[in-house]
Amino acid sequence: MAQSFESLVIRHTHRLPSPEGSAGEGAVAARQFDAVLASVGFKLSAELLARLSGLSEAAVVLTARRTLRVVRELAGDHVQHNAYFIDFPANVPDTEDFWMRCVADALGDKTSRGRVRAQVTHGAVDLLSLPAYGRYQHTYEEMLAVQDELIASAGDRIAVLHLGRDLDDELGDLYLALAGSTTPLNDDDLRDLGLLAQRCALGPQPEAIPVRENRAVVNEARLNVGAGLLLDTVTDVLRLACVLSGGDVTLQEPTRFRTLPRPLRRGLLAGLDAVVAASPAKLADVHAHREPFKRLGERLHPHEYPRWPHAADVFAVARGEKEVRSFDSRIEELLDASDVLGAVGLLESAPGKLFRALDLLLRIAADQEERDAVIAAAVRVAPDVSGRVVLSVREHLHNRARESGRPRIFVNRRGRAWVTPDLRPPVPAEDRDRLIAALDAETRRRLPAPSRLLVDPDVLDVALPLSGRATAAGLGVLPRGSVSAVDGERLRFFVYWKETGRRTDYDLSALLLRADYRTDSWLSYTSLRGVGGRHSGDITEAPDGASEFIELSLGRVRGTFIVPQVNIFAGESFEEVEESFFGFMLRDRERKGRPFEPRTVRMKSELRGAGRVALPLVFQRGDDGQWRAKWLHLYLRGIPEANRVEENQASVSMLVRALVEREQLTVRYLTDLMSDGTAPVEQWDGETVPDEPVTYIGLARPEGLHPDSRVITPENLRDLIPG
Repeated sequence: MAQSFESLVIRHTHRLPSPEGSAGEGAVAARQFDAVLASVGFKLSAELLARLSGLSEAAVVLTARRTLRVVRELAGDHVQHNAYFIDFPANVPDTEDFWMRCVADALGDKTSRGRVRAQVTHGAVDLLSLPAYGRYQHTYEEMLAVQDELIASAGDRIAVLHLGRDLDDELGDLYLALAGSTTPLNDDDLRDLGLLAQRCALGPQPEAIPVRENRAVVNEARLNVGAGLLLDTVTDVLRLACVLSGGDVTLQEPTRFRTLPRPLRRGLLAGLDAVVAASPAKLADVHAHREPFKRLGERLHPHEYPRWPHAADVFAVARGEKEVRSFDSRIEELLDASDVLGAVGLLESAPGKLFRALDLLLRIAADQEERDAVIAAAVRVAPDVSGRVVLSVREHLHNRARESGRPRIFVNRRGRAWVTPDLRPPVPAEDRDRLIAALDAETRRRLPAPSRLLVDPDVLDVALPLSGRATAAGLGVLPRGSVSAVDGERLRFFVYWKETGRRTDYDLSALLLRADYRTDSWLSYTSLRGVGGRHSGDITEAPDGASEFIELSLGRVRGTFIVPQVNIFAGESFEEVEESFFGFMLRDRERKGRPFEPRTVRMKSELRGAGRVALPLVFQRGDDGQWRAKWLHLYLRGIPEANRVEENQASVSMLVRALVEREQLTVRYLTDLMSDGTAPVEQWDGETVPDEPVTYIGLARPEGLHPDSRVITPENLRDLIPG
């Protein structure tokens, strides 16, 4: 278990908890460890190398084995990446020539000759029936034997592993950071929080746990150890019940409630009773989740516990036996009557709801007096609104300032996206600008005033993670909407998947779009070669895992956009397979190497969204000729079987346009507010490290920073979002 906790710290912080072991002469083993790490794109910091060098050789070797397992998985190097065409990217055939060769091989095979001959006679051949199609024709070792060694380059990715404190301290800090996050966590981080909470439930706690899902996960651990529950709404109890039943803590998907042991039932009912006893008005919250509450009541048997009558009231409301008017219905009644001022007056008691309704209120207000009242109310309640909601509304208003008629994108919590035309009337420009100024002032008030702010310029265009669900787990992954430079000549992206129980066929494809978002061409299993690109070949089953690759010479690409996508042709979804991930590598010309080289991996992202088509990111050529990546983290519903790039090009094009043309709030926005002319932002030159403590914001932590510095990197970028 200690090893799993150690790996958790490494993944989240890129720090290795201070290695333990007897003192000795471990310098040689430590240098060997560092050399092996380099092949995976990592290295030891000078401080960590020195610490390991003072341990025994056995202790260093043990630490190296554990650490290498973690970093190889981070980079995607924990599995074998074979390619259908053994010497990919060389000698990839034309698609039709390849298919004809597979047919000819099948006709020459006694076991398949009759079946394939009959198909040819009827004018259609099933590719999956051809012995040479869709299955590796060589072993992984045979593929390695024909590939040349990768030529080392100074441009390879190097991620530094830093020396951490002892394991308990690192775990405690990580628990406080995740539990106290001001933005929702993604599914992987929420699962990690659950592991940490079981260990840290009786230790130091964050000052507040503002995100409800986080609170439910922490409450599960507190309930198991007999600690008091953190509850202030009846929905908090419902979320906790979902966690205890292994269901969806976000309440977006139905949960099948389990039969809970009596002590847990008592804990849930006592919690419900205390919440309603303290504030009977909170019974109105039951309406938003009536069906789940009814099903939960059937499992908790509240009638057996007359000492908690307020808990019984919750289920009476859910069943319609007790009438309580909901807050939302009162608001709807006022809006139906065009009583904007009355709605604003009521919404002031729910600041978050008021902020989410600002656009609507400004559009339906009858005159300037009513719009002034809306803005004045927003300014009054702004200090009580969470920082992520303030920033989300600020971003929304900025994009509303642009020309109407652009596509409007919606993305749910599971990454599924869809686009509709924006037919809303505009928000009056003067009112919008007044609100934006007020939100900027409120955000500035909440931000710390660092004595010295040092920023890596490469991080300035990273989007603020207003929700952790806009970022997938992995290596080098940035929040949805982030932009980063692509600095290689050869772009190679890859997908790996391993099926759980039935034949599963994922297809890696690339859609190339022109500047007006119209299709230029594509690469896929139906088009193995294109302008500047090669596909590694179609793999149609993955009982032992499978990989597909696409390589593009960026200088030869005609289009403006490159949109890699993963289509599920058959079998298990992204959430059903044992494992699936996507990533991309960058190489200079003529560097050779295997299809997969971990030190050239710039990004590796888990694929776990809801949909049959995954769109991890888009590459865009700017007016300056420079290619940049913009993170999407989106999924299309697709169709149950046979999703293909040819069939979804229109919907993909609309999604790409909607997100590319949307402007996100970025790190640059917050650093400008933090400096505010009093402490100008210093751009880090990549070499000089100050002697005194600083607030450093960058893509990776530099070596040698003062230990009292505050460091913000993509791993903890959520800490920038004010509470």
